[in-house]
Amino acid sequence: MARAEFSRRGVDLSTADIRCMHGNVYVRGTIARMATATFPDLKAECELIAKVLRTKAEIRDVVLEVMYRG
Repeated sequence: MARAEFSRRGVDLSTADIRCMHGNVYVRGTIARMATATFPDLKAECELIAKVLRTKAEIRDVVLEVMYRG
C-alpha cells in the first residue's frame, strides 16, 4: 500500500527500503523524482504522502529516514 502510493505520485523508491512493523511504516535509503513527476519539491511531496498514509486505518505512523535526490 505504501509503495503504491509513492509510485502513484511519481517518487522513485528503487534505492529505498520500505518496512512495516506493528502499523509503523519505515522508509529508509535514497529517494528521487521519477522523470514523469510534475511536483516541484520532493521533500514536500513525501511529507504529503506520509500524511495521506497516516489516514489509512492500518497505518499508525510513517517514518521517513531518507536522503532526497532531485
